[in-house]
Amino acid sequence: MGVRIGKLVTEIEIESDEELVTKVRAGEKSAFSQLVRRHQKGLLRLCLRFMKDMDAAEDVVQDSFIKSYERLGSFEGRASFKSWLYQIAVNTAKNRLRDRRAQGVDAEDAGLAVAAIAETTLVHGAVADLIQKHVDVLPMKQRTALVLRVYEDLSFKEIAEIMECPYDTAKANYRHALMKLKDELQKYPDLRHWTEESGGFFMGAHRKVAEAES
Repeated sequence: MGVRIGKLVTEIEIESDEELVTKVRAGEKSAFSQLVRRHQKGLLRLCLRFMKDMDAAEDVVQDSFIKSYERLGSFEGRASFKSWLYQIAVNTAKNRLRDRRAQGVDAEDAGLAVAAIAETTLVHGAVADLIQKHVDVLPMKQRTALVLRVYEDLSFKEIAEIMECPYDTAKANYRHALMKLKDELQKYPDLRHWTEESGGFFMGAHRKVAEAES
């Protein structure tokens, strides 16, 4: 009996997003709950990068799932469901930020900044906060490409699908973001004492470009 149960659990776990989408379209609404459980943590992490406020990020996540459910009939499968869902979330976040700016609300005052790369040490946390500060003011396309590649570890193919742009454009936005960050961080003399932390960030970021070109 234990073997059979284990096999059943394995079969459930390996259902692809596309298989779950097919079930939802066939009327099995519980399958969408599985999609939500599978992607909600990653989606919240992504939205926090843009909104920098937990309540606002959670609103974007909820809105994104609602939109994806309502638009499921238009999902053609040319991109992965995850890319399609992230595209909805990124666009929703961008629209919320645009509305916020139109209302004269400064994103810096909206809530506590979230720096997911910060560790427990003060120095590493300071570097992470500094990097995050400059990520936040990048042009939206460059910021989006950087967040999706560095923090979400998505491929440039997935990033291009989410940003609805050519593969080379996604990579170019990422490269430009890295160059701008390097230029800005070079203005801080104290970073000479933080070489390992800041250098590690850029070494990892450049490695992701190299992997795509190998």
